[in-house]
Amino acid sequence: MSIRVGIIGYGYWGPNLLRNFAAHPDCTVVALAERREDARERVARAMPGLRAVADAGELVGMSDIDAVVIATPVATHFALARAALLSGKHVLVEKPMCATVEEGEELVALAARLGLTLMVDHTFLFTGAVQTIAQTVRSGRLGKICYFDSMRVNLGLFQTDVNCLWDLAPHDLSIIDYLMDDQVVGIDVTGYCHVNAGLPDMVYMTLHYARDAVAHFNLSWMSPMKVRRFAIGGTKQMLIWDDLDQDQKIRIYDSGIEFRPEEQKDTIVPDYRVGDIYSPRVSRTEALGGVVGHFIGVIRGQEKPIMDGGCGLKVVRVLEEAQRLLDRNLADIASARRSA
Repeated sequence: MSIRVGIIGYGYWGPNLLRNFAAHPDCTVVALAERREDARERVARAMPGLRAVADAGELVGMSDIDAVVIATPVATHFALARAALLSGKHVLVEKPMCATVEEGEELVALAARLGLTLMVDHTFLFTGAVQTIAQTVRSGRLGKICYFDSMRVNLGLFQTDVNCLWDLAPHDLSIIDYLMDDQVVGIDVTGYCHVNAGLPDMVYMTLHYARDAVAHFNLSWMSPMKVRRFAIGGTKQMLIWDDLDQDQKIRIYDSGIEFRPEEQKDTIVPDYRVGDIYSPRVSRTEALGGVVGHFIGVIRGQEKPIMDGGCGLKVVRVLEEAQRLLDRNLADIASARRSA
């Protein structure tokens, strides 16, 4: 039986969701909720059988919908997802899952109590690049993971509801969580507000993990160039993923450092190894199609979720604590400037 879906939101990401859900053979898109009349009219012309309504609450209450997909501003995620779950609908919500840890905990508990699927659209997990990286990491080829280094910068898009931390960091936070099961034990973060006061458009964040790995994030809406670079350093090999390189997205370097026992580190210079570079073939299938298929598979009990509410909550925990530290640091810097 086809999974009947309603989509809330037809802004930046909504059209992609509608296209992929409509294309899936085991899915039927029944309705779309969008406040803008011109967008509703556009959808109605393109898909005459689709119900396009202005009120998200009306869509959530429809009895012929099995699942609700939420692609709206972050501040609205919790209320919409909660209402959908209470109406007996499975939920796929855009990243980040919600605005606070408290909201996330309630959604996860509610979905578990009602026996419903709650998933977060961490689309990058379904890219050929991340799937290849996951296979490489889990094979042990890189050795023990020492660090992650992420550079996710571009010029804009400036947003009024979230800062660049909440906009850009969830991608790589979800990827790192997917690649390794470890706990964040410390966060360092600073940022700068050039355009909108109180909404940092540049953020530098470092996460410290329980098993000695470190992850550094360079996030910005102020760069003249768009860069999507993700590096992983292991004790055996190192990997760089450049998502904008269409020919060689991933390069694996047979390079590294020969680690010495603790008692020798002060007296013996480490050995450096520089070897060959290997670029594996990466699948080019659309990641969002994988998200849709996985969501349907999880609803039907055919697959175990890799981006469920629990994974989404981990990301929100890091974002909330990082935001607390970021606010404090921004206030300290502002105070120091006033005193200078």
